[in-house]
Amino acid sequence: MIGMPDEKPPIRIAALADQCVQCGLCLPVCPTYALDRNEAESPRGRIAIAAALARGQVSTTPALREHLDHCLGCLNCEKVCPANVQYGELLIETRAMLGPSPGRPERELALIRQPARWRRLRRIAGWTGFAHWKPLLQSLLPPDSPMRAALALWPRQPLPKQSPLPLSNPTAGETVALFPGCIASVEDAEAQQAAITLLRAAGYRVTKLPAFCCGAMDLHGGDSEHAAQAARQVRAAWEKAGADHLVSVTPGCIGTLRHALPGADVIDPVTLLASRADRLSFRPLPEHVAVHLPCTQSNVTRSDTALLKLLQRVPKLDAKALSRPPHCCGAAGTHMLEYPERAARLRDETLRQAATLAPQRLLSSNIGCRLHLAAGMGAVGQSWPHQHPLVLLAQQLET
Repeated sequence: MIGMPDEKPPIRIAALADQCVQCGLCLPVCPTYALDRNEAESPRGRIAIAAALARGQVSTTPALREHLDHCLGCLNCEKVCPANVQYGELLIETRAMLGPSPGRPERELALIRQPARWRRLRRIAGWTGFAHWKPLLQSLLPPDSPMRAALALWPRQPLPKQSPLPLSNPTAGETVALFPGCIASVEDAEAQQAAITLLRAAGYRVTKLPAFCCGAMDLHGGDSEHAAQAARQVRAAWEKAGADHLVSVTPGCIGTLRHALPGADVIDPVTLLASRADRLSFRPLPEHVAVHLPCTQSNVTRSDTALLKLLQRVPKLDAKALSRPPHCCGAAGTHMLEYPERAARLRDETLRQAATLAPQRLLSSNIGCRLHLAAGMGAVGQSWPHQHPLVLLAQQLET
């Protein structure tokens, strides 16, 4: 059986690859194939490369590895695959077999993984007026430097304030545990507070887990050791919570949380809110907004339709989603740090699409996507306010 625990990784990779019938239906929905029109930059091509590596038919060269590392893990291909190829699992297994990429930005990742350190750094940056001398520092770094790319993503807004959580919490009913994550626990604190407010208004009891990294960047980057450590921490926190559902406001974390907790109900809070939408009332908001749907929201949590239906419940709000596929904003975890030029090309196309909607605000559920999109707005002559859609919903909630 495919995927049994006692299977060696190369055997499992070969078995997963053999599911592919080479039909090519994945090519039109693959963002990297759209960039290069190169078979090796398509899911079908990468499956062939992974199978050859697993069977020892080819050796690992920088060129072959780069095709695998270019993959965004968007999983558009899985959604259209008639053979139900588990491409995401194949990619994770292959990268684990190869180990982390030599160009992986370890210093930057070490900082992102630790929310307390990130929060201190953000405070220090605010005290020293970092925003004013950041452009000079960027100009001193090479164009392909991960640090330069990280500086471009530095949030323009001050460090979000940690507001006290609402005291009211239903005394009975299903319990939801909120997973804060790492950088999202700092930069998306407002969205997490919004999720708690909305879930409690819908009748759920909500608790909050400690803030730490789920291991998504490591799992998808071939760093099996760090990914396994994070998975153990996730399991311990989940068992202690004793909740019915585990949620995260960051769709990019949910797939990894499900990987660590195969028996748990790990879900987008949007899905829970949509199931009790009749309990929520919203004040009118006469505004045009563009909704960027992260790949993980469309292809992993599959909560994109539920989100749009919730937004439609806000009277007078005109919320339009950016078209897809094959469009991906290019953030893709660490991809925007490792391949900033490729990521920028994808981002600029996404922003051009947003501009055709003439929005007054840009919404996106993934903090990495939102920071990446914000960093590129100047290049397309835009400066839209941007926020998590749950924040908008909480702001308009009638209490």
